[in-house]
Amino acid sequence: MTGRRTVACVYVPAAALACWGLARTLWGGVAEPGNALAFGVLIAVGEVVRRHPAERAGPSPDHRPSTSRFAAPLLPGQREGAPLGAAGALAYALLGEAGGRPTGHGVPQTVAVVVAAGLVGLVPYVVRGGSPALDPLARRVLTVGFAATCFQPLYNTGTLRTWGATGPLCPLFLVGLLALTALCDAVLAAALARARTGWPYGPLLRDELRALPGIGSAICATGVVMALATAVAGLWALPVFCLPLLLTQFAFRRYANVRATYRQTIASLARATEIAGYTPHGHARRVAALSRAVGRELGLSAPDLDVLEYAALMHDIGQLSLVDPVPGGATAPLPPAEQRRIALLGGAVVRQTGVPSEVAVIVERQADPFREQPVTARIVRTVNAYDDLAARSAGPGAPLRALEGLRLATAQDHEPRVVEALSRVLARGGRAG
Repeated sequence: MTGRRTVACVYVPAAALACWGLARTLWGGVAEPGNALAFGVLIAVGEVVRRHPAERAGPSPDHRPSTSRFAAPLLPGQREGAPLGAAGALAYALLGEAGGRPTGHGVPQTVAVVVAAGLVGLVPYVVRGGSPALDPLARRVLTVGFAATCFQPLYNTGTLRTWGATGPLCPLFLVGLLALTALCDAVLAAALARARTGWPYGPLLRDELRALPGIGSAICATGVVMALATAVAGLWALPVFCLPLLLTQFAFRRYANVRATYRQTIASLARATEIAGYTPHGHARRVAALSRAVGRELGLSAPDLDVLEYAALMHDIGQLSLVDPVPGGATAPLPPAEQRRIALLGGAVVRQTGVPSEVAVIVERQADPFREQPVTARIVRTVNAYDDLAARSAGPGAPLRALEGLRLATAQDHEPRVVEALSRVLARGGRAG
């Protein structure tokens, strides 16, 4: 299935559900306007403080991937950019009573409130000149519609009471329903990411599922608690129970900023070889971006991709020990003993930066035979060689000639699987990391 067909398979049902909910609500009127307004404001506020991804830049002038083309991955547990909005939407879908009185908003109004609040939440971002993030809104409509469809009819008709899923068992039923909803959302998120980026679906789904125990569990728990508390205490429960999640969201944002600063510090350190004239300008950034893309193509997890990127940024740091720079920064023509010495010195420098020890191991093992290297070291080795070969070639056929050179060296220097993954990434214009 192509990327456009995948996006259409998500957007078309979401648009149809949204139109149906809005039309039914406008035709029949808004039930319990106070509840709808309160939950709508809560969802809209969550969308306003959403963590939007950075804009991606276009192709670099030399038609090789630049670091800006590869967005940094979400941190573990940060898959949902608007946890407060998600929790509020799920709470409204699971709302059967408010202040001890039954509610009658039903599935159509639930969907309508989520759509209207989501669109309102996008307005400030559009005003600032950004493009609206429609993928999360489409997922939100489908998942909330699913949760409301599974809960509202059963609750309003008394079926849950017949099944014994009320009283002490009600929270268990709600948690189970939201767990199933979260799984559906993970499947949709992975499918949309596959369509947008071309990354393999399996690793994307795995990363989505790994994120669920983090902020995903907090969203589900907050949604259940808000729905149950509103049933007993009324709308006063909303600000009380949404405040911890809002503070958590701001804490995650600060943590993300710290991680971004950490990444920029490592990138600045990696430029030392460029400033000193040992490597070409932009070499470390290109190798890091393309290494991350190849790692994603091979199915590496998000933590492994971070380690891979850091190692690729600093893979040449050992060249600072050389008295005279190597022409073009390419150490492959040097004797094996000299290559190993540079690699070990680079690993010793990396160990002083505070990055994970796995990063230093990758740098230290760059001169080892590829069959003895971990897959991350093989990726850096191959991508580094590709960038060196492409830099030495001129003309539009340089990438193809560089790839051909790598294929001819697969018997001794490069793993064929890594070379083919690199070829697939380049065939997509470097759009894979």
